[in-house]
Amino acid sequence: MSIIVLLPLAALTVTSFDEGWSGFWGALTAPAALESLRITVLVSLVVAVINVVMGTLVAWVLVRDDFPGKGLVNALIDLPFALPTIVASIVLLSLYGPQSPVDIRLNATAPGLVVALAFVTLPFVVRSVQPVLIEVDREVEQAALSLGADNWTTFRRIVLPTLTPAIISGGGLAFARAIGEYGSVVLIGGAIPGKTEMASQYIQKQIEIDRPINAAAVSVALLVISFAALLVLRLLAQRSVRREQAAR
Repeated sequence: MSIIVLLPLAALTVTSFDEGWSGFWGALTAPAALESLRITVLVSLVVAVINVVMGTLVAWVLVRDDFPGKGLVNALIDLPFALPTIVASIVLLSLYGPQSPVDIRLNATAPGLVVALAFVTLPFVVRSVQPVLIEVDREVEQAALSLGADNWTTFRRIVLPTLTPAIISGGGLAFARAIGEYGSVVLIGGAIPGKTEMASQYIQKQIEIDRPINAAAVSVALLVISFAALLVLRLLAQRSVRREQAAR
């Protein structure tokens, strides 16, 4: 744990403060750094919301519906976990780049970043919601339907409260992954400062021009944001467990 996680994080933090607090703060509040962090957080939030909706729908279809090729689709959900993210960026650039065969050009645009990050983070929501949905007691749903509730009311009042912790967990993990993603956006994003430059791309640029303190400062900021997201997920999970124990 110390060798793999704690020591590297400590070294990163120490490097970011090589010039003291003023040097760290100046590197972190540089206009280009703030712009890259703003773009990263906003795009990651949008991606998390999209994946919460689409990931829940995909999990629902995989659990509740039967159709030809269901096993293949279920296996493909995990493909972004196994596929090198730079390959995803190449594929997306080929499909939505300047020579798009479908006449959709998303390279060097914010929607391009959203598509790339949604691709690599979708499995987090699907795999978080799917096992919970499998365990949902369908007799309660059938009872609600027999008493006159429509499908939407049944889902909103009975199913959704059960799925909410898993949905929040999956969305939070997707957000945390998107915050630090580099490979999937390196080609499709274009890294235009102030428009499509993600924080990970800004960090790489600072390393290339020999400004390690600037790179370390923004890296620490990403670390804090990701840690805060995971901490919130942890607290929400504990709160959910306490509620279940109290209900029993």
